[in-house]
Amino acid sequence: MPLYQRALDLEPMFDEALEGLGQALDVLGYIELAAEKYAAARRIRAETRLGAPDRHFVLRQRGHFRAEVLAYDNVIWSLKKNTLPYIARGNAFLASGQPDAALANYNQALRLKRDLPAVAALKGEALSILGRYSEAVESLSVAVEARPNDAEALGGRAIARLGLGLLGEANTDWRRQFELLQGRAAACACVALRMADWALALPELDRALEKEPHDPYWHLYRLTARRRLEMPADLADLPSIGGWPGALLALHAGRITPDEILKRADTDDRHAEAIFQLGVLAFDRDRKVAEAYWQELVERFPPSLIEHATARNELARRPS
Repeated sequence: MPLYQRALDLEPMFDEALEGLGQALDVLGYIELAAEKYAAARRIRAETRLGAPDRHFVLRQRGHFRAEVLAYDNVIWSLKKNTLPYIARGNAFLASGQPDAALANYNQALRLKRDLPAVAALKGEALSILGRYSEAVESLSVAVEARPNDAEALGGRAIARLGLGLLGEANTDWRRQFELLQGRAAACACVALRMADWALALPELDRALEKEPHDPYWHLYRLTARRRLEMPADLADLPSIGGWPGALLALHAGRITPDEILKRADTDDRHAEAIFQLGVLAFDRDRKVAEAYWQELVERFPPSLIEHATARNELARRPS
């Protein structure tokens, strides 16, 4: 129990530690307290947003992968000349938010076998997260040249290019990615949102919402697209969702003030989402206020966020 509690002191949102603490309490007969820990772990998992569906499959994962890393450690001891364990361990590190460790594993895999475009793409994703955008573009370009129809590598390169300030080149990659993703409504919607192409995004968002009617982000992004296209907001059909991003839907409905939404935005990603939506709501009333919100977003948050790319494209369209 003290070890689980120590882990939670270091990382309060560590759902596996909460669950482990619950199990220990359960064994010791503290049933009600254990139930509280189980409930807290379930709540964290329910509120964890998965990676955007247009991103690499590894980056669509969220969570802790310590058990997987330990398992691959053991495999590598017996298969030191095999690339697969290094790739798998790198993926576990990347999905758990450790791009530096992931990069070391991808580099080792590429030392064992150079011609691995899929690994070059993963290496590029790790470099991009580390802010090494020039190297990321180079590595992802190797993957794209080897596999021109790799939609995920194109999307990764677009983000790295955006990190270098190459908005036009990023949009070129996203337009090609959008073509390759036809039939995957959720992924297409995310790509169109990154380009701030609201007319392209709205029908894809409608289709995504048909497939996943309970996903609050499709409701939010659909509402955003309709506002930017100067269409009726359709507030009557918004679901009532507690927590996040329900608060953003409440903001659109006028039930929460801008100050309240900023207080509720308790992570960097949520803060970025909040100031983007504040810009959307301010746009018709005062474009300069909207642009100030979006400029703050661009300056403070990474280009991997949908809202960052959307804000960059919106700002690029400001009147001269």
